[in-house]
Amino acid sequence: MKAVTDADFAAEVLENDKPVLVDFWAEWCGPCRMVAPILEEISKEHGDKLEIVKLNIDENPQVPQTYGVMQIPTMNVYKGGEVVKQIMGAKPKAALLRDLAEFI
Repeated sequence: MKAVTDADFAAEVLENDKPVLVDFWAEWCGPCRMVAPILEEISKEHGDKLEIVKLNIDENPQVPQTYGVMQIPTMNVYKGGEVVKQIMGAKPKAALLRDLAEFI
């Protein structure tokens, strides 16, 4: 999965033609480490319809602050420059696929 930063967030996410799921995470977050391989799988299976990227909140505090990300893992789906879905907390793959069904 590609990592995005405060600097390239607008170009990579907001201006993307496809829906983009942004995984807000940090090194010290155990649940984030649990959900990362699941998102990797979903990215491989559905990357043609939904792009999945990750943003480290410790290294890039501006975007999480802008979008009110208060806990991690938080996964926001952006479409047309807007947040169209927010998923909070680590979930099993089946639950994430259900949450993302409208995009994949």
